[in-house]
Amino acid sequence: MIRVLLADDQESIRSAFRMILDAQPDITVVGEAADGATALELARHLRPDVVLADVRMPRLDGLELTRRLTAEPGPAPIRVVVVTVFDLDEYVHAALRGGASGFLLKRSGPALLVEAVRAATAGDTLISPQVTVRLLRELARPPVGPAAHPLTDRETEVVRLAARGRTNAEIAAELFLAPGTVKNHLAAVQQKLGVRNRVAVAAWAWEHGLCRPAD
Repeated sequence: MIRVLLADDQESIRSAFRMILDAQPDITVVGEAADGATALELARHLRPDVVLADVRMPRLDGLELTRRLTAEPGPAPIRVVVVTVFDLDEYVHAALRGGASGFLLKRSGPALLVEAVRAATAGDTLISPQVTVRLLRELARPPVGPAAHPLTDRETEVVRLAARGRTNAEIAAELFLAPGTVKNHLAAVQQKLGVRNRVAVAAWAWEHGLCRPAD
């Protein structure tokens, strides 16, 4: 079972999310918090697989909660999916830079919420379609020279595909690699770039011109 902690200062939102997630055969809600500080304490105690965190909460906001949880050592990482009503670029950037495994708008709907939880658990990332194109266009930059980054040619190919939203299995099929090899390449890339997850890898790729909006 995928264990989820809900962090939102509105009880109605928490109740709605709990109803949606508990209806899934592979997901269970193990706790709720009405503020970020309580969410941090519960996450450390309960060790959920995924935390769904609102941005604007009392005591500790969802962005700082994300940074703290994703930076903590532990036997298994706690994934954070930021869920908010505010479609603001500054929130998107801060969430992804802070290590979030997803960014959803609350109006995205139940199916996307469930999909985001499952994707985070699998080590993938889901961003609301409403913000994806705008985010990628903003991150796009003119290509830099090949010597400007530390990646090998194969790592660069993997990163390009990951930045276009391909899963590990899809990358493996396209490059004729084993899925485990793709996973190892991405782990090596994260270490070289000093980033926490594949979303940050994708952001780096767009910033350095390895991908363009036309792709």
